[in-house]
Amino acid sequence: MKFIKNTSRIKEQSDAMLLAQYKSTGDLEILGILYNRYMHLVFGVCLTYFKEEEPSKDAVMQIFEELIVKLKIHEVQNFKSWLHVLTRNHCLMALRKAAKNNTVSIDDTFVENTEFVHLDIEDTKENQLTVMEKCMETLPEEQRVSVDLFYLQEKCYKEVAEITGYEMLKVKSYIQNGKRNLKICIEKNSSE
Repeated sequence: MKFIKNTSRIKEQSDAMLLAQYKSTGDLEILGILYNRYMHLVFGVCLTYFKEEEPSKDAVMQIFEELIVKLKIHEVQNFKSWLHVLTRNHCLMALRKAAKNNTVSIDDTFVENTEFVHLDIEDTKENQLTVMEKCMETLPEEQRVSVDLFYLQEKCYKEVAEITGYEMLKVKSYIQNGKRNLKICIEKNSSE
């Protein structure tokens, strides 16, 4: 019976000791014991993001596979919190990738439908720009200048303050109020 490993002594070791052992030996059984301590937490985080059991179970396995590589190159001080961050990032990346690859099938009849009214996108954008320009003119001078520099000329708060001579807090206030006033004006004029 020498081929059966006695893992009871290993299971009692701290996370740090198991991490060190895994790094030095590469023994997946040691990593499995460490991961098993927190697998229920990993599953819980995955379930929070994916909302379904099957994708969550798949993610738990994928995260274990990530650990095999990542633990060899990263210095981990607190395994539980590091694993939580890794799990959260894995879920977010998976959701982002799924959203990116999400395709919509278009029915052939949809394109050929005679009742479908094709909007002239260029006219719509032109109208929106015209409304925005008119609304920009209605803003108080400080707000108009600050909004123009910040959003249209893509200057940072500090640059806006330097260009205008306004105090930094005033610049932030002008931009925030200008943005709100601009939005209100655009909504009011777009609905007319």
